[in-house]
Amino acid sequence: MRPLKLILTFWSAALASQMEYRANFVMATIEAVLEAVGKLFGVYLFYTTGFSFGGWRWQEALLVLGMATLVDAFFIGVLNPNLRRISEHVQKGTLDFVLLKPVDSQLWITTQYFSVVGVPFFASGLIIVIYAGLSVHLPVLGWLLLAAAAIASLALAYAIGFLFASTAIWFVKVFNVVFFLNALVWTGQYPVSAYQRPFRIFMTYVLPIYFMTTVPAELALSRQSPAALLLAFGVAAIALFASRAFWRFALRYYTSASS
Repeated sequence: MRPLKLILTFWSAALASQMEYRANFVMATIEAVLEAVGKLFGVYLFYTTGFSFGGWRWQEALLVLGMATLVDAFFIGVLNPNLRRISEHVQKGTLDFVLLKPVDSQLWITTQYFSVVGVPFFASGLIIVIYAGLSVHLPVLGWLLLAAAAIASLALAYAIGFLFASTAIWFVKVFNVVFFLNALVWTGQYPVSAYQRPFRIFMTYVLPIYFMTTVPAELALSRQSPAALLLAFGVAAIALFASRAFWRFALRYYTSASS
């Protein structure tokens, strides 16, 4: 419970400081609504021509879009504000103070900040998912599988983002790579089966966007057996372990500001 309490303390302080600038939140809400409408319209245009994403119906494809929006909101609200500061800590030498704190360095460096701008984006993704789920009449088991798979997809996004950001120990200015990863997530706004085989392979085995967006929808719609949920959590667990191990490995090559 101590890490959770620490995260809540970090985020409540961040929200309190950001709500002084309420216009930013209003503009972010407008941006989130416009972006969601634009994405919905884009998917709708495909279906007006008789095209379907690998046999997915309109409402089913919206489940994938909703998941992609939720992952994107996670990047905007949590990952981007924290991971970009790893480079800053390395540049300024303030990573020394992070490592000296009586708290796990990875926990501290990846959860200290929370951007309120991510809230409206998360809300728009949640609305899309709920609308799509109600439209296809998801059973209770479908909702439960979707929720569980969503947790695995966010954990996977966190692990991959942190792994890329950890290379700042050597290359310092690598945050653009995290932004690039965030942009690549949007390739998963459509069901992976709609892509050509080389892209499907890349999005499944190289950069597993498939597990972040399409797998939760497939589980909810019974396009995959419940055993696929174990695979999703397995992939997320491996990625988390790898990112943790890589962070510890990278710290062995960190030269502090005092040395």
